[in-house]
Amino acid sequence: MSILMVGMSHRSAPVSTLERAAVSEADRPKLLDALVRRPHVAEAMVVSTCNRIEIYAVVDAFHGGLAEVSGLFAEHSGMSVQELTSHLYVRYSESAVEHLFTVAAGLDSMVVGEQQILGQIRSAYAASDSQQVAGRAVHELAQQALRVGKRVHSETGIDAAGASVVSVALERAASLLGGPRELEGLAGRRAVVLGAGAMGGLAVANLIRAGIGEVTVVNRTAERAARLAGTAADAGVAAQAAGFDGLAAAIRTADVVVTCTGSVGAVLTVADVHTALTRRTEDSPLVICDLGLPRDVDPAVVGLPGVDLLDIETLRRDPGAGAAESDAEAARELVAAELASYLGQQRASEVAPTVTALRRRAAEVVQGELLRLESKAPGLTDAEKTEVERTVRRVVDKLLHAPTVRVKQLAAAPGGGSYAEALRELFELSPGVTAAVARSSETATDVEPADQSLAEEGAQ
Repeated sequence: MSILMVGMSHRSAPVSTLERAAVSEADRPKLLDALVRRPHVAEAMVVSTCNRIEIYAVVDAFHGGLAEVSGLFAEHSGMSVQELTSHLYVRYSESAVEHLFTVAAGLDSMVVGEQQILGQIRSAYAASDSQQVAGRAVHELAQQALRVGKRVHSETGIDAAGASVVSVALERAASLLGGPRELEGLAGRRAVVLGAGAMGGLAVANLIRAGIGEVTVVNRTAERAARLAGTAADAGVAAQAAGFDGLAAAIRTADVVVTCTGSVGAVLTVADVHTALTRRTEDSPLVICDLGLPRDVDPAVVGLPGVDLLDIETLRRDPGAGAAESDAEAARELVAAELASYLGQQRASEVAPTVTALRRRAAEVVQGELLRLESKAPGLTDAEKTEVERTVRRVVDKLLHAPTVRVKQLAAAPGGGSYAEALRELFELSPGVTAAVARSSETATDVEPADQSLAEEGAQ
């Protein structure tokens, strides 16, 4: 079994294609269930953010797994495999692991160094775990990726690039409103945040930090909007919550609007914005930051006078999305070191069933010879039998100790799988026997939940 990753992101596809392939929280359970029903797929995890959709699957064959995952990707997006091909990227085995570690480190993000991806990976794993489609392979992969991300953010200066796409969007909004780059242009202004999920929470946090004067949180669920507005109020900001029916009124007095609903289709239309503009009493421009995927705002609003629209495509080109090269290089080196360590552990664990099977074979041989001795020398006392058994087992253990320890060390190196194969060949251990040992070991060992502290930190 190996890890296969099939995905698309802001680096490989335009926003219009990402929108069609986007996986909402409501879609994810159905997609996960469909994945593990495929003959070649044993485990699955779907990472879906505002600028990437990636499917991680544990498969028993590359070509069969790729055909099944790509076909399901196409089915979900409503596009043909041929349409998707030019936008998809595929990673397999070690390359898939390296990619997820790079993503967790924030090195593949639109804003290099953003931390929100850690919470998104945690959510992806939690969804798979709750649906029981995450086994040992996905568990270990996701947990290690979270650890890598935490190390990168705590041990390098990559965070200097910014917290997320939200921070870059608001910095751009501040400059468009006449202020300097570092958010001061938002001080004392009025904002509307459309959406009360994780991205909405991050937007409110950044607005508070920027010294926003007033914020209105608009959401379909009034309770969630009120909760997020309460967070702003606790920080000393004038804040209120509203349903979608209060959106137009809120926009009329706003300087900046941040949308991040995750809805399918435009939530803010040209007509909505035009109506709000005709009733505005403000002379300042209205800056709309559309961070939704699919887009929340009809792109045609850019034709309206007095409106500046910042969407994912615009933010992709922002120079603030890049980290200092020295910090990025330090992060890449850490990822490389963690990858080597992880792969070494995985290779060593793969040889463990072979070593266990060898020791079981040796125990069976010892037991057989002791029974034969007992039939040939029935006059031995119990004490003599015990001493003979101890001696024989001690000899066998000493003979096996060095080769079994050494094969574990050799297996941890690249190409180490050949040593386990050689051991099986030398001692006539059939693949079926070692596979049975592996299954027995996996069943007997509980898979612990992913590190909650890492997940919580990544979601901040």
